[in-house]
Amino acid sequence: MGLNRREFIQVMGIAAAGGMLLDSKGALAAPSASKLYDVPRFGNVHFLHFTDCHAQLKPIYFREPNVNLGIGDAVGRMPHLVGEKLLKEVGVKPNTPEAYAFSYLNFEKAAQTYGKVGGFAHLSTLVKRMKASRPGALLLDGGDTWQGSATALWTNGQDMVDACLALGVDVMTAHWEMTLGDKRVKEIVEKDFKGKVDFVAQNIKTTDFGDPVFPPYVLKEMNGVQIAVIGQAFPYTPIANPRYLVPEWSFGIQEENMQKMVDEARSKGAKVVVVLSHNGMDVDLKMASRVRGIDAIMGGHTHDGMPAPVIVSNPGGKTLVTNAGSNSKFLGVLDFDVRGGKVQGYKYRLLPAFSNFLPADKEMDALITKIRAPYESKLNERLAMTEGTLYRRGNFNGTFDQLIVDALMDVKGADIAFSPGFRWGTSLLPDSPILMEHLMDQTATTYSYSTLTDMSGATIKTILEDVADNLFNPDPYYQQGGDMVRVGGMSYTIAPKEKMGARIQDMRLDGKLIDASKTYKVAGWAPVAEGASGEPVWDVVAQWLRTNKVVTPRKLNTPRIVGMDGNPGIAN
Repeated sequence: MGLNRREFIQVMGIAAAGGMLLDSKGALAAPSASKLYDVPRFGNVHFLHFTDCHAQLKPIYFREPNVNLGIGDAVGRMPHLVGEKLLKEVGVKPNTPEAYAFSYLNFEKAAQTYGKVGGFAHLSTLVKRMKASRPGALLLDGGDTWQGSATALWTNGQDMVDACLALGVDVMTAHWEMTLGDKRVKEIVEKDFKGKVDFVAQNIKTTDFGDPVFPPYVLKEMNGVQIAVIGQAFPYTPIANPRYLVPEWSFGIQEENMQKMVDEARSKGAKVVVVLSHNGMDVDLKMASRVRGIDAIMGGHTHDGMPAPVIVSNPGGKTLVTNAGSNSKFLGVLDFDVRGGKVQGYKYRLLPAFSNFLPADKEMDALITKIRAPYESKLNERLAMTEGTLYRRGNFNGTFDQLIVDALMDVKGADIAFSPGFRWGTSLLPDSPILMEHLMDQTATTYSYSTLTDMSGATIKTILEDVADNLFNPDPYYQQGGDMVRVGGMSYTIAPKEKMGARIQDMRLDGKLIDASKTYKVAGWAPVAEGASGEPVWDVVAQWLRTNKVVTPRKLNTPRIVGMDGNPGIAN
């Protein structure tokens, strides 16, 4: 199989691909939705894929990272390219709608020009359009769907369950869904999804006897071809999230069982095997190199918008590895030509869902209005104004993260503040109101307790070293796919190439070295330990915003990075 990147650009068909600048007066009017989303059917087996929408039912802004460092074998390859290097790799011209979709470049100006992205009403229109030209096409949901917004939290995920049923999801796997608790997950799967959505995960088993909790895969026939979709839930759920929410379930990568499931599906007649994964891109790439018989891994978790798949060789042939971004921003379209019992060819598109270019589906729009109606007054409470762009993305910090740690230190009276390296959370443009909904987009989890803890300098270093290893371990199977914990108040140096224990250096508070034996007051939120309690973090930050009323542009407290000169995953 081969990939023609130029073909991707041609199919996108946006007028700006010819070089239309953001300053052009006709930039908004020129792109034609019919050309943009004119993706002719290819072959006879079709998959549509979205992932990591994080409960965003309405169109949003979302800024892509300017720091996404690759370590070890990942240096210089997708998805660890940012900015101009990323655009050059995938053949996208700067100052175009595609550049806005896939990179952080000129974010504010591009956002003002091309508008918001995603939204389930607009995504629904795109899904229906793709399904209309692709008989039997399956819509795959990669997880992180029932968490990430106020309404998802307040309805215990029901808003997203109803929206996904209306969207026509066929197969799903999971990660943050598990933070609703095992009983709630089973309730949705066994009641709402029964006979409608296949919830699959080959790597979730009972802790006592190792029995499958959910079906590992589903077999379906599409246009005369037997296909299999195998589920791969996030392997580190009980570590990255509270264990007490899923006390009787085990996770893990379970590569050997994956091979067993692929072989079993093939033995039952599957001519196409697709893995619906929430591993994260680097983990998927390693798995693809080691497990035979997978035609494609359609992945999520790391929020990487991959305009083109990575083709990975393994002992059984080749496997396509994709990732479809986040926040309802993209729809992946994978077509296979299957003849003579084998895949003869494929075509793949990652279509940005521009809400200005796609009309809202009326039925979905009405459902979203109904879902949100009881909460509109709470969602629309105006907390403050922001003078600068607020975003969360990048290996080390984002301006919305900075706002959160600044608020925690001020309100809690802390020396230092930590905020988790979550990759979900919408962006705000300069001179915009900060609504309660926007704050909840950053903080809405089932365990968002704020904390104030006395920590020794040694403990602080241990925490930072542990998170750094989760991000920068050269073996993808030891990575958990998030970003570095955000740090307020304290400066430090990080050496990602060093071994665990030696990456975090020169920690200072007010210019003085952190004393390993001294105790510091550290504020934080989202503790994973059972029994944790505290004021919800959104109440703490909301109090700070209401007091300040106007938020000046945040100066990022980012570490000094050493040993990474020339790495194309960081922009100067």
